[in-house]
Amino acid sequence: YIDWTPFFQSWELKGKFPAIFDDATYGAEARSLFNDANTLLDEIIANGSITARAVCEIYPARRVGDDVELPVHGRTLHFLRQQTVKAKGQPQFSLADFIRDDHDHLGAFVVTAGHGVDALCTRYESEHDDYRSILVKAIADRLAEAAAEWLHRKVRMTVWGYAAEEELANTDLIAEKYQGIRPAPGYPACPDHTEKRALFDLLHAEETTGVILTESYAMMPAASVSGWYFAHPDAKYFGITRIGRDQVEDYARRKGMTIAECERWLAPYLSYEA
Repeated sequence: YIDWTPFFQSWELKGKFPAIFDDATYGAEARSLFNDANTLLDEIIANGSITARAVCEIYPARRVGDDVELPVHGRTLHFLRQQTVKAKGQPQFSLADFIRDDHDHLGAFVVTAGHGVDALCTRYESEHDDYRSILVKAIADRLAEAAAEWLHRKVRMTVWGYAAEEELANTDLIAEKYQGIRPAPGYPACPDHTEKRALFDLLHAEETTGVILTESYAMMPAASVSGWYFAHPDAKYFGITRIGRDQVEDYARRKGMTIAECERWLAPYLSYEA
């Protein structure tokens, strides 16, 4: 389930795995780095140096405008809509579009591969082995993403079961050839980091996984991934770019926040001067 291409990119080695090994410029360095990473990964597994944890749940849901209500849990999730002008016939998406108005379901998850990372890095740094310390963090990031990929597949095939007959190779999983998406709060389709609070509260994630949210809604340990599960066959990733004051005012009303608070959290996406 590991996608190695971003691993090489984090070391500024350009190319896709495994083709990068044949690259005239980066091939030799990439192969050496890959071998080092796998040797260290074997040690981590043998010693149990890093621990992975995960939690997920599926909830009854219904769409109300650009919100998604979870009636059993008395929660409302808030989403934004694209406002950039598109070509004729091209819709301006909101994630809420992928939930039916009457009765549907939505999932949530948190995974981490970060427990033990700091202690291992501290050990290597005390031995003046900065290379291995950096390598541990890069591997942990890949393991967290791999855990998210593994869990999403398990959800599709058994937990939720909407794609029970799925047969995909790892390359197909990396290429996202499956039904459904797992967008993360704070990323392009739902850029408001504050929505992580609702996600964590629903899952009791801090208790079940040991992942905590900082005041800025960053996840600790850093090698952690969280997000929503949408199963709609037409669900796809997209980006919110520029949003107008009209939507910010509506969003603030829906969230029960001041306009100024929303503007602070959504500052990179505003189409106007706040």
